[in-house]
Amino acid sequence: MPIHLEIVTAERVVLSEEVDQVNAPTKDGRVGILPRHAPLLTILDVGELDIIKDGQTTPFAVSGGFMEVLPNRVTILADTAERADEIDESRAEAARRSAEERIAQRQSDQDLALAEAELRRALIRLKVAQLKRNRR
Repeated sequence: MPIHLEIVTAERVVLSEEVDQVNAPTKDGRVGILPRHAPLLTILDVGELDIIKDGQTTPFAVSGGFMEVLPNRVTILADTAERADEIDESRAEAARRSAEERIAQRQSDQDLALAEAELRRALIRLKVAQLKRNRR
């Protein structure tokens, strides 16, 4: 018995389909969601979101948002969500280098925190893009 998953950002519906399992990065750690899961509302963290359907895992890069789990439905309202094949690795690599330069400059505590968050997003995007490339 599958569970209906919707991944939505402010710009678009990223995914809307029946899946077997959802593994998501939350502020309290990774959680695995199967059909008939207990209701849950949680905050998403920057990380890799894995969707499992018919034995195939599809990775997404997400950067925050919320996840609502009901026994037959999971709704993810993400700040950003990208499939591995949508990620431009050269842009992600440029963002990583830029964030590392900003961290090295350490203008202020606020700049440092923003640069560290940008670095985490860039690293997750690179990791997810490489996962897809390695599976080919």
